[in-house]
Amino acid sequence: MTGKNGPLSGLIVLDLTRILAGPFCTQILGDLGAEIIKIERPGTGDDTRRFAPPFLKDQEGKDTSESAYFMGANRNKRSVAIDISKIEGQRLVREIAEKADVLVENFKLGNLERYGLGYQDLRKTNAGLVYCSITGFGQTGPYAQRPGYDPLIQAMGGIMSVTGTPEGEPMKAGVPIADIMAGMYASVAINAALRSREVDGKGQYIDIGMLDTQVAWLSIQAMNFLIGGENPARLGNGHPNIVPYQVFKTADGHIMVTIGNDSQFQRFCEFVGHSEISRDEKFSSNSARVKNRDELIPILEPIFLSKGSTEWLQELEERSIGCGPINNVNEIFEDPQVLDRGMKIEMPHPAVGGASAPMVASPLRFSETPVSYRHAPPMLGADTEAVLNEVLGIDAVHFRELSNRGVV
Repeated sequence: MTGKNGPLSGLIVLDLTRILAGPFCTQILGDLGAEIIKIERPGTGDDTRRFAPPFLKDQEGKDTSESAYFMGANRNKRSVAIDISKIEGQRLVREIAEKADVLVENFKLGNLERYGLGYQDLRKTNAGLVYCSITGFGQTGPYAQRPGYDPLIQAMGGIMSVTGTPEGEPMKAGVPIADIMAGMYASVAINAALRSREVDGKGQYIDIGMLDTQVAWLSIQAMNFLIGGENPARLGNGHPNIVPYQVFKTADGHIMVTIGNDSQFQRFCEFVGHSEISRDEKFSSNSARVKNRDELIPILEPIFLSKGSTEWLQELEERSIGCGPINNVNEIFEDPQVLDRGMKIEMPHPAVGGASAPMVASPLRFSETPVSYRHAPPMLGADTEAVLNEVLGIDAVHFRELSNRGVV
């Protein structure tokens, strides 16, 4: 699929990231039209190339070398294999950085400075560079030297303490949400810094700590504590501030019910033939229902058991009472709304001879500068010679010399 190059068209992003937080950030920038030059270690590349199975399958159904994990965060990039532990490799990256608008990295604190690739090094020859570092704990503080991993950040950042059933153990999210949200915050910060550069012509350094971003997106639960003074409890599928707003078991499965205000609750009680519930002062307002949830929910549970999920969903939707099915991933990609919005795309991939590989689309919609899908997730080092020629003018002879010395 192709389209206009997007709102960041013409920008060059030097991508020194791996795993997920950094690559997710640069994939967003790539979807928005930026040219992403992903630097990878020759021979091994991004660690997530080996986070498998599953692997992308070829036309005969056999595994290729391309992992689904890597493909999920690395489209719209070009892979350049350079060994930055070698002096010549460091020089090549510095020369690319001189021409870049943005550099994103998620190395351990201080590692790139050892190679002369820190912000203070690179700003000397590119004052307009927007340099974004993503680490587990940021560049300062007592934990700054620690490595950061998604489940560790979820644990330390509080989300596990409010996720799971009251009687169960703390639970992490089913996707690496701490990584993903750090990448999203980083992409927002980079776009803001680029706008600032348009105004004053200056680049700047961005320090993204995963623990910081995790604390930030605790959102209402953090504010519940800061204002209310009590640690939020695990409520399973319940909501801390709205009741009833949770999963209910039906005669043949489960549904999500989201009754968001008092008028919806009144309509629901009238519909099920129990208007007296909404008239009870213990349940007549949302604040009362929150305080008395332990009494209300057991009253509602047998009501939902009286019908099957499909019947409940149809009848509640007809009455504008919030509800929805609990889809598995297969059902998501069969859902008519998801299909209509184009959330599954196909991109030709060289690992399968140019045949199409499935991808999850960007959710961003622009009226004038739509996102574009220009490059499939790259095979390791596939673009090294082309990019070094285009950006640095390195010819075939020089490239062979670099390759023979193990630099590329």
